[in-house]
Amino acid sequence: MIFVDQAKIFIRSGKGGDGCVSFRREKYVPNGGPDGGDGGRGGDVIFIVESNANTLYDFRHAKHYKASPGQSGLGSNCHGKDASDLVLKVPKGTIIKEAESGSIIYDMSDDDSKFTILNGGKGGKGNQHYATPTMQIPKFAQPGQKSKELWVVLELKSIADVGLVGFPNVGKSTLLSRVSNAKPKIANYHFTTLSPNLGVVDLYDDSFVIADIPGIVEGAAEGVGLGHQFLKHIERTKVLLHVVDAASTEGRDPLEDMELIMKELDAYNIDLNKKPQIIAANKMDAIYDASYYTALKEKYEPLGIKVFPISGVTGKGIQELLTELHNVLKALPKETITYEPTFELTETVEYSEAITVFIDEEGVYRVEGPKIDRMLGYTNLEDEQGFMFFQNFLKENGIIDKLEELGIEEGDAVALYNLQFDYYK
Repeated sequence: MIFVDQAKIFIRSGKGGDGCVSFRREKYVPNGGPDGGDGGRGGDVIFIVESNANTLYDFRHAKHYKASPGQSGLGSNCHGKDASDLVLKVPKGTIIKEAESGSIIYDMSDDDSKFTILNGGKGGKGNQHYATPTMQIPKFAQPGQKSKELWVVLELKSIADVGLVGFPNVGKSTLLSRVSNAKPKIANYHFTTLSPNLGVVDLYDDSFVIADIPGIVEGAAEGVGLGHQFLKHIERTKVLLHVVDAASTEGRDPLEDMELIMKELDAYNIDLNKKPQIIAANKMDAIYDASYYTALKEKYEPLGIKVFPISGVTGKGIQELLTELHNVLKALPKETITYEPTFELTETVEYSEAITVFIDEEGVYRVEGPKIDRMLGYTNLEDEQGFMFFQNFLKENGIIDKLEELGIEEGDAVALYNLQFDYYK
C-alpha cells in the first residue's frame, strides 16, 4: 500500500429531520388535535483512532464525507428516526487542521482518541408543540436544523520515542530490524524507505517506540526530494538518534553528513536540534581506519552528544546504545508530544437571526433574512390561523416598528422574498 500522510477532505454533518404537520384522524374524533411528531437528529461526523492503521491512504481518492440526515417526523406523535453517525478512522498521530487557515482543530495522539468534529442538526418540532388556547389547529411545524460542513486537512505525524535520522544507506533500516519487531525493506539504493517504519524495542521490562525516518537529503527542509513529507515525522520524537556510516563505505564523509543533517533539522524547525541527541557510528565491522569515528567523538561529545560505535550487521555495540536510549528516555516526561488546538470550533447558530429591513431602488420595502425564509417555509398564509401567526411574527420580531421607522405609509408595497403585499395598519 502506498504511504499517504496528508489528505484534504470535505466533511458534512446530517441535516435534522423536519417536524410533521398532522392531525388526529379517528372514527369518533371528527376534530382531532395536532399530532405531528418531531424530526430525527442528523448524523454527527466523528474521528476515531484505528489501531491497525499507519497511513491516510483511504482518504487519497475519496474526498467527500457526508453524514445522513434525520428522518422527518410522522403523524400519531411518531418521532422521526435519528441518523447514524459518520465515523472516520485515522491512524494514531493524525492532526486535524482547518484547511483554509492551517490551524489545528484536534490532535488524535492517543490510542483511544475520539473527536466529534461536526454535530448533526437537531430535528424540528412537530405541530403538536405549537397548539395554544387561541391556535388549536397549528398548520405549521419547525424545519430541522441545517447541517454543518467544513474542509479539513489530515496530517499524520508519527508517534515514536526515538527518531532514527541520517542520509540514505547509512544502515537505519538494518538497525531498526535488529533491535525491534519492525520488518523494513533493506536494500542498497537511495530512498529504499519511502515511509516511516515504526518498531517496538523491549528492554529491561520496559519498551519504547523507535521510528526509521526516511533518508534525508541536502535541501530537505526546503522540500527537496521528499523532505517536508518526512521531516514532520521527527517532530513528535523525544530523542534523535543520528546514524552515520563511520566506515564511509560509499565515500561519504560522516562529519559532513552530521553537519548537513543538523542544518536541515534547524532549517525545518529550530526546536528539533534542542531535543536530546545521540550518534550511532554504524558499519564499524567494515572499518579499516577509525579516524572518522575518532573525529566524531572529538567534535560532538564535548557538546553533550554521545557517540556509540555499532554494527547493524553483527550487532556489536547495540546493547550499549539501547541502554543509553533507555536511560535518556526514563529521564524525560512520559507524556506523548501533542499539539494544542489553535482553531476553535464554535457551536454556531445554524441560522443568523438578523432580519434586514430596507427600501430597494423601486421603492419596495423589503424584509429579508434566514429567519424570514424559515418562517415562510412552515406558515400556511391561506389559512386564517396561519395568517394570524404571520401577523404576530411581524409584530413580535420588531419588523412593523422597523418599517414605520423607514417611513412606510398605508398602501406601500412590502416584499418578503416571493411574498408581496400592501401595508395597512
